[in-house]
Amino acid sequence: MLDLFGTIIGLVYIYQEYKASIWLWITGIIMPVVYMFVYLDAGLYADFGMQVYYALAAVYGLLVWKLGKKRGQEHEGNMPITHVKHSLLLPSLLLFLAAWALVYWILIRFTNSTVPVLDSFGNALSFIGLWWLARKYVEQWLLWIVIDAELSALYVYKGLPFTAGLYALYVAIAVAGYFKWNKAALDNQQKDGQGHWPNDAI
Repeated sequence: MLDLFGTIIGLVYIYQEYKASIWLWITGIIMPVVYMFVYLDAGLYADFGMQVYYALAAVYGLLVWKLGKKRGQEHEGNMPITHVKHSLLLPSLLLFLAAWALVYWILIRFTNSTVPVLDSFGNALSFIGLWWLARKYVEQWLLWIVIDAELSALYVYKGLPFTAGLYALYVAIAVAGYFKWNKAALDNQQKDGQGHWPNDAI
């Protein structure tokens, strides 16, 4: 039942993300609480532990979307959707690899996880995905396509059909979300009369 309830909340969340609605962060605070119980029961300990991070990241994202600005943002209002700067790609990759190794080590050292490689992979990449989402980078959708496809397969294996179906749907929505956000970024560029936000935007 919790699996189904979490699926419903997840559908609300992904729709809000697609629409770039700030309310996604409120849903993003509620959803981890539900999934703590789902993942604990399924023995997905990395996913369980990540729910604390997801809740904290949702608070951060809410504050950034509400109060934050990007360097070079001249107009008042909400932070615009832009492309990730090239100088962030290598640090993001290194952070992902470090997180993957750390989560994997924790799983094999302190839990009885039967899928430590896959369990740690999706969660480590989620660190970067949430960071890029909080900064409204278009490319965050590309990360979620990979994450959601991998997690959907994992949840099928772990016997969580509703959650697996939800993440399969996430993949399709992430593809649509990428094109929608990319168009929004192009519109912002034209509005501000520049090719892209300065590369020192954070």
